Amino acid sequence: MNWQATLTWQNAQKRAQILQQIRQFFAERQVVEVETPALSQGTVTDVYLDAFTCKYNFLADSPAGHSTSLYLQTSPEFHMKRLLACGYGCIFQIAKAFRHEESGRNHNPEFTMLEWYRIGFDQFDLMQEVAELLQVVLGGNKVLFSSYQDIFMKTVAVDPLTASFAELVELLNKYDKSADWLIEMQDADLLLQFIFTEIIEPTIGINQPQFIYDFPIAQASLARVSIDDSRVAQRFECYFKGIELVNGFNELTDANEQQIRFEQDNAKRAAQGLSARPIDKNFIDALKHGLPQCSGVALGIDRLVMLALDIKKISEVQSFSIERA
Repeated sequence: MNWQATLTWQNAQKRAQILQQIRQFFAERQVVEVETPALSQGTVTDVYLDAFTCKYNFLADSPAGHSTSLYLQTSPEFHMKRLLACGYGCIFQIAKAFRHEESGRNHNPEFTMLEWYRIGFDQFDLMQEVAELLQVVLGGNKVLFSSYQDIFMKTVAVDPLTASFAELVELLNKYDKSADWLIEMQDADLLLQFIFTEIIEPTIGINQPQFIYDFPIAQASLARVSIDDSRVAQRFECYFKGIELVNGFNELTDANEQQIRFEQDNAKRAAQGLSARPIDKNFIDALKHGLPQCSGVALGIDRLVMLALDIKKISEVQSFSIERA
């Protein structure tokens, strides 16, 4: 029966209503809907994201007889920031995104993302707007806010900004989460991310949406450094009922700093035996031209629908899962 949809007609209508609510939310705030390419000549350098690659033979500057690699976008971020650099005002997009990852309860390699950018907003302004959108779609009116440092201190009694590699290993052992491959990498930031995912995430946003903000710089390559603490960058995430729903930034606008961070990503990829990714030259050129101070956020539409309809599997809010695509 693989020809049949994984999304019922009844839930398809409810999903459509949620999309209408989202578009109305932005129309009321005069945020303009845009559309950008799913294919690009550049992609993300993030160590923990893998893009799908395809070949194209017909670019004007393609060598004779050779294909050019194109990438399905993991998010519309770079293209949307290029629009801002062109002089666009506040914008949003509901777009297909693609990530070469294993499918599961909360993830399909092809999914729908809502992304928007607000000129003049900082991360706290944008977190408040995200909270307002969640109230429209999910109901309720109370959200929680915690810094990355505070949630570590509260949950595992370790300061993530000062802890040594040895202290983080000790913490993993305490929670019986240690693994040889983790220790062998000799990467304290990797340990922090593993601790956050395996130990802290299951404790946050249980009964109401919870925002975590001010992530370590190594985990926020596209965000501005905090003016209050140079060890962290102005990145935030939001969790609700065991689901990571939102990822946002007060955007980095310095082209030179962005180039350095992309190169650092590729150095990490090499250290982990991964291939380097081409740095998106068009994106860097747009930053050199000038990106206005802005904050941007990505929200998983499928996961939002799961929460709104109390559905536990992402396949049940998508017309066809990857197994039936």
